[in-house]
Amino acid sequence: MTATELTPGARAAAPAPAPSIRARSRESGSSRLRALDGLRLLAALMVAAYHYGGRGGEIAGAWGGSPAHQFPTAAPYFAYGCLGVQIFFIISGFVICLSGWGRTLRAFIASRISRLYPAYWAAILLVTAVFALPWVAYKALPPSDVLTNLTMLQQPLGAHRVLGVCWTLWAEMRFYALFALCVVLPGATRSRVVLFCAGWTLAAAVAQAAHQPLLDTVLMPSYAPFFIGGIGLYLLHRYGWRDPIAWSIVLVSWLIGQHFAVAGLWHAPSVHAFSYRSTAGIIAVVTLGFVLVAAVALGGFRWANWRWLTVAGALTYPFYLVHEHLGWVVVRALHRTLGLPSYATLILTVGLMLVLAWVLHRWVERPLTPLLKRGIDPRP
Repeated sequence: MTATELTPGARAAAPAPAPSIRARSRESGSSRLRALDGLRLLAALMVAAYHYGGRGGEIAGAWGGSPAHQFPTAAPYFAYGCLGVQIFFIISGFVICLSGWGRTLRAFIASRISRLYPAYWAAILLVTAVFALPWVAYKALPPSDVLTNLTMLQQPLGAHRVLGVCWTLWAEMRFYALFALCVVLPGATRSRVVLFCAGWTLAAAVAQAAHQPLLDTVLMPSYAPFFIGGIGLYLLHRYGWRDPIAWSIVLVSWLIGQHFAVAGLWHAPSVHAFSYRSTAGIIAVVTLGFVLVAAVALGGFRWANWRWLTVAGALTYPFYLVHEHLGWVVVRALHRTLGLPSYATLILTVGLMLVLAWVLHRWVERPLTPLLKRGIDPRP
């Protein structure tokens, strides 16, 4: 999801739409999609809040105690930050449909690989190097696992993960593969995209009922509604708000998506659990994600035409990659070694991770992404 892919100039001309639905002019699309960049950063900050103050595990060791004690008021809210991932998936559905429209399969693959891998490789090597330092409390993985992680296929191959967040990248890769084979390869049209959304929704429901690991792996019942909902929102962006089929895709995706979010994240109140997320709270956050992306899709954020939002969007992916594990190291150093208060540590840690994200964007992504893209697809 690059900034260049979120501008009208990056899109090829659309095929002729169905007679009853007309493609809208997207002359002012850049301002609306800058807001989408800002929403991506917001989702990343939600996930960071969850990792730093909304869960237990390694971060508790970094704080020297449970984050619930560090942030007694905020921790219950930080616990909902994990739903930033679902918002990412909605945005991804929107952006992948946008960027895949009118592209060849080779160009689409080149776009995805060149976008995902440079910062990812840098993050893998950076976290491994930091964890290998003798004064760091965390241990690097064995070389074989690190090398396997460079493929981004460590999860299906059963290797340990260098980055905890990379499970979402495995979900993204499967979505890209499905979209590429079913939509990009034959050529994107409105009817083909609608058929893809309907077919995937039904197939994912069948996979959920079948309890077959292979079907679960390919069709991702828990995550499919969010990707599909994002695609439906892109159809609204492309063809206008009067498209009843696109609204149906979004509505069904929201209904199914909130079900899986509640099923995966809700539990009865328990003294043994780190935090308690209410059903209403989970539904509210999922709904807010759909509503915000819909507002961007339909032009509700035309006024948010600030250039810094493009920078925010560019920092989101490298920030997402490095913030969790390197955050453990920074939190431990600032809070336990230097004795900074909890909230000061939290703010400084986020700030330092954003600075590191800018370094990765400036010195890794910007030079390597175009080289890798041209290497895969040298055609102009």
